[in-house]
Amino acid sequence: MKQPKSLDSAFSQVNEELLTMFLKKHHDYGKGNILDTKELGIAFRVSDKLNRLKYLLSNNKNPNNESIEETWVDIAVYAVIAVMYRRGWFQKLEVKK
Repeated sequence: MKQPKSLDSAFSQVNEELLTMFLKKHHDYGKGNILDTKELGIAFRVSDKLNRLKYLLSNNKNPNNESIEETWVDIAVYAVIAVMYRRGWFQKLEVKK
């Protein structure tokens, strides 16, 4: 991972990681799971991730599967999906081939 030289380039680098995670998971899951449960479903998924994160951080646990950083990335990706959903983009648009 390249070491950024400024806060804005660090922000940009993390956003690239979010896009990579989004595309990887979108390839595996598609849009149906979000379209079925809508914005409330996104909120429940974020809640599950936050509860897992709170448990790991408050008990100083090292997870066996998804890392703490991956959990933060998932939360951020769900937040972006929620914004796209509210704007109607997630429902109407497809991933560029």
